[in-house]
Amino acid sequence: MAISAARVFAALNAVRPPDEASPTLGRAVVVGGSVAGLLAARVLSDHAQSVLILDRDDLHAPGGRPGVPQGTQLHALLPGGLLHLERLFPGFREQAVAQGAVEAPPAARRAYFDGRLKVVVPDDADTLAGTRPLLERLIRQRVLRLPNVKTLTARATGLVFDGAVTIGVRCEVDGAPGVESADFVVDAMGRSSRLSDWLARAGWDRPTTRRMTVDLNYATALFRRAEPDPDPAVVMALHSPSSSSDVAGAAFFAVEDGRWMAMMAGYGNNRPGRTPEDFVRRLREQFPPEFGELAGNEMLGDVRTYRHAESLRRDFHALRRFPAGLVGVGDAVASFNPVYGQGITAAALHAACLSTHLRSSPEPGLPARRFLALQKVVVDAAWAMSTSADLALPHVDGPYPRGYRLSNWVSGQIIAAAVTDVTIARRFNEVVSLRAHPRSLATPGVILGALRANRRAR
Repeated sequence: MAISAARVFAALNAVRPPDEASPTLGRAVVVGGSVAGLLAARVLSDHAQSVLILDRDDLHAPGGRPGVPQGTQLHALLPGGLLHLERLFPGFREQAVAQGAVEAPPAARRAYFDGRLKVVVPDDADTLAGTRPLLERLIRQRVLRLPNVKTLTARATGLVFDGAVTIGVRCEVDGAPGVESADFVVDAMGRSSRLSDWLARAGWDRPTTRRMTVDLNYATALFRRAEPDPDPAVVMALHSPSSSSDVAGAAFFAVEDGRWMAMMAGYGNNRPGRTPEDFVRRLREQFPPEFGELAGNEMLGDVRTYRHAESLRRDFHALRRFPAGLVGVGDAVASFNPVYGQGITAAALHAACLSTHLRSSPEPGLPARRFLALQKVVVDAAWAMSTSADLALPHVDGPYPRGYRLSNWVSGQIIAAAVTDVTIARRFNEVVSLRAHPRSLATPGVILGALRANRRAR
């Protein structure tokens, strides 16, 4: 009998690195120095004699990777993601705090839904508040210190195959073409991944690419922070699609260097806070009092904007023919609405899939089907959560999955109950932070509990 997706998800969330490295691969090449690529390289360092990270940017240069367009925007490291990072890099939390990240236990986080303060879950996992460049820099430093991990500044241009086996990556270094040999290749090129083109060029099938138009507009600004240990350290406020607000939500986090980072998000024609005056006005007029207090602080720099046009996923798992020695991770496989903060945590779960696959002693000449099956569980879970919420937006017109009306009604009951009921909020938070599969919410006990909680609240 097939193991349930919920059990697979739970097992992936429990994955830890092996106590000792056991190289079964010769050389692994990771194409792309994204967070997903770095985490894949960390896993491969336990199973390969050497790991090469190939990226068009110099990963050793100060200031981070310029190829991260959303790097100036607010990022949420979900509790599930922090747990994985701590396992892969022991002491990560302590190191991050030493460099300015702010610890945000449940009591230091405040969340509103349509203006109603949500209940605090007392034993929920902690998280960290910090900018994307800080978190990515810490991960990159830890990976590049590994003795068997090296980097190459180059532009990847294709793959090399020997029959049905991937044996290398074509690249250009300062315009000069070359080939980096490999026993295993990981595509971590992000949303703009060219792997589908490379496969088609070599005679393989393209994966089906699924898209959902989101048309999300972000605006982010930094403010001076006087409190060294702010309480709360994280404040979020979401508006339901039926709300009269033209802004879908806002949040502000305490980040390093004595700053607050604040974000507003809108959809379609709503482009929130593009000027400092508009940004401050909306914080004061459309959100709870904490946002007005934040707006009274000095703004540092300009308002930065970002647009996310669509979510997409590439279904490599569905291909009947797929090369051996090749996998994709992170946004190269699935990229979601960033409002839900799934990116880093999903990448960590992809790394857990890779670790589980490599520890199963896979046959080198066969496709990584075990990895693809595990990754599908992760992608399905994150995709279901983000797209089901996006489908409730007025400007999104599908495609709607079978049974959407019923599932949307159930989700609405659970979300409403999570505002007032600790038990429902705990289960809901576990799913939102990718520590539990969404199906764990679709049980009679949870649904009945949500209905009872909502009746009490009325």
